[in-house]
Amino acid sequence: MKTYVCEEMMCDGCVSRINKGLDQEGIAHRVNLDTKTVVIEKDEDCEKAVETLDDLGFTAVEK
Repeated sequence: MKTYVCEEMMCDGCVSRINKGLDQEGIAHRVNLDTKTVVIEKDEDCEKAVETLDDLGFTAVEK
């Protein structure tokens, strides 16, 4: 499990976009708007998750 900070996450719309994008890739995750974080449940999904977040316009920085 790894946690990434996405500073560009500003609203529920961002959370929805992230959830939809990661769900489409089959990546188990949790998003927290208050802390602007995305937790990726499986380490083997992290690389794909970071790529997906980048494609969605979010810079994922490992916490």
